[in-house]
Amino acid sequence: MLGEKIGEMSGKITSQRVLSVADGGLKMESSFQATGTLLGTKVKEIGTYSTVFRADGTQYGQGEGVMMLSDGKTATWTGHGVGTTNKDGTASYRGSIYYQSTPQEWSRLNKVAVLFEYEIDAEGDTHSQYWEWK
Repeated sequence: MLGEKIGEMSGKITSQRVLSVADGGLKMESSFQATGTLLGTKVKEIGTYSTVFRADGTQYGQGEGVMMLSDGKTATWTGHGVGTTNKDGTASYRGSIYYQSTPQEWSRLNKVAVLFEYEIDAEGDTHSQYWEWK
């Protein structure tokens, strides 16, 4: 069951590169930085994900990253999702993230899947929202 909204971030794609174009397929890597809140705590996030562009026009992405509290404590994450790119250059993904956290503020994240919505505008600005999946 979809639980409460636990976070929201805004950021920017900081780099992209082509990983492969084998057999007519395309695989790209994107890195981003964002700031926002997670479980009511201000955080900075850095992440990298790879995206496979599929023949039906959809994309499959998987990535990993780290969220940092202002006191230096961190939580790492891995995730995956599916998405689409629009003709205007915007993109939209939906998926799940799994955290590994030591800060007490986030310890409950070690026990749940977190669902996300991730949007990218044509200029590379990002916006994501997170919900706990109970």
